[in-house]
Amino acid sequence: MTAPTDRTTGEIAVHHCTVTVVRRGGWSWGPDPRGLVDQVVDALPEVLRDHFAAHLEGEGPDVEITEPVRVTVRPGGHGRSGPGESPFEVEVAPVRVADVPADATAAEPAGFEESFAPARTPWSPPPAAALFTELAERDELDALLALLPDDSLRVYALALLGQDDEPAGRLLAELARRAVEAGRDGTLPEQLRGTQPGATPTQRLTDYVTGADHDEITRLVRSLPDGVDRPDEPDRAAPVPSPATGSGPVSRTGAHEVQVCSVLPFLLAGPLAQIGYLDAIGPALAGIELAEQTPLFAAALAYKALGVAARGWRRGEQDRAAAAAFAGFDPPVPEERLTDFARQARPALPLLDGVLALSVCRGHDPADPLLVTGAGDGLLLVDAEGMFPVAWAGETADLLPHWQACGRPPVLICDGPLPPGALRELAEADVPFMTAVPPLRGDPVRRLPWQPPLWASANGSSDPRLAAALPGHAALLADLVTALTVERRAVPLADDGALERTVTLAAALGLSTIAWTLWHGRETPHPLLSLNRFADLDATVRFEPDAVRVRVPLGRRHSDLLRGGLLADVPDVPWLDGRTLTFSGG
Repeated sequence: MTAPTDRTTGEIAVHHCTVTVVRRGGWSWGPDPRGLVDQVVDALPEVLRDHFAAHLEGEGPDVEITEPVRVTVRPGGHGRSGPGESPFEVEVAPVRVADVPADATAAEPAGFEESFAPARTPWSPPPAAALFTELAERDELDALLALLPDDSLRVYALALLGQDDEPAGRLLAELARRAVEAGRDGTLPEQLRGTQPGATPTQRLTDYVTGADHDEITRLVRSLPDGVDRPDEPDRAAPVPSPATGSGPVSRTGAHEVQVCSVLPFLLAGPLAQIGYLDAIGPALAGIELAEQTPLFAAALAYKALGVAARGWRRGEQDRAAAAAFAGFDPPVPEERLTDFARQARPALPLLDGVLALSVCRGHDPADPLLVTGAGDGLLLVDAEGMFPVAWAGETADLLPHWQACGRPPVLICDGPLPPGALRELAEADVPFMTAVPPLRGDPVRRLPWQPPLWASANGSSDPRLAAALPGHAALLADLVTALTVERRAVPLADDGALERTVTLAAALGLSTIAWTLWHGRETPHPLLSLNRFADLDATVRFEPDAVRVRVPLGRRHSDLLRGGLLADVPDVPWLDGRTLTFSGG
């Protein structure tokens, strides 16, 4: 191997390298000899890194293959050619990166093959009824409806009327159940009133939705569960105006290629697709007539995985370009469009939060603790194992259904700006918790006989292992809150934090999944490991009529992602017009 070192740049260029693959046992190269060549080429960056480890400081730069790799294959055993068999060579050329002019404003013309490709069928997201029907088939609809606020239930019940009466009846049944529990069943028609809380049959309400007058059902839905008629719904469906120039969707007719400073936003798509979150975005926004604005949701999500914003709102030019590419926009994405979208999308956000929460709750072990901390104006609930987010609620009572769905595990309350009365409300709800936060006068807690001082609810655990783990969990959670809620603001100009909370939960789940997949068992997995280790991994993004292809530089990080299955294709991405998001190395 010959490898001169450039002492001015600290780079090592390998001009000649011989790799010998020795087959032991048998005479076959396996069913896929070409696949063996690909494995050898893929392993070269890590082998070269280990070979030159003494010349590199720390982890060193990523190893990039810039010249063709020529593999000489000698048939026969142990390097010996058989009769009539001569060595042959296989050349693997690196993928060339096309230079895109910085001032390019239009898509490149279609290539020769693309000009003969059939026109792409227009794509539209499934309607809201499809999401609720799928949840009902998985027997998860009732659990999700229990997590939704009244306003979201009313909005989607009205949206489903005339589309699908079965899920509309289920939403109306949940509203009726809450009205009965609150003692306001007088708003229900006589034939629908129950004698006990929750006694109203779902089938009876479904039949009522099918046969009753539309205006009558609309009035009933708007009056539940608090008995107040709301004749005027908020203007949630007003379209977001598009500027005359810039920030439009990337052309779908021809190939278009851009370079992005970070591949991390694209890596979030796979973990979110696995839990059904991506499939829920389109129907959730379609139910409030905002399906065309899914790219704005994607842009807000991308900002959570990009660079720190100066002064909490000023974004770097590279981050704005990367967020636009992830969303399928021509950069930049105007902040006023994100702000308008945050206001209009508010009824749909609890639905997305519920889909995420159900996924995390299903995977939680009741023996493991949950973490609670104050964040913004509410409370953040997180799974201690891996820091998977569960929910971010404005009031303590809104966390209780999530805690119950996780199996009523012990809770560790970490330092943070807790809302007044949070400890008292959790104790009154029989939540077993332990905390180092000093209680207020009158909080029903007991002090544990340890130093530093700890407190627990009446039924809270005094397990010393939980006490020993509390400071470490609190520190990790505080770092997560700072990184995703203080340093990285998705919509800093929004009137409220609903969209901010939703994309924070989604980004934290994606980052947690990446960290758990790659480093569980080697070190304590934490979302910030993913953020710190992949934030500067650049990529080339190519937009094609049927796919968006992300090319990641070859190296240790690419190999780790590939082995972890985090570079798998993501089909039907809603903000990319249903195209498939694919990953490759080069």
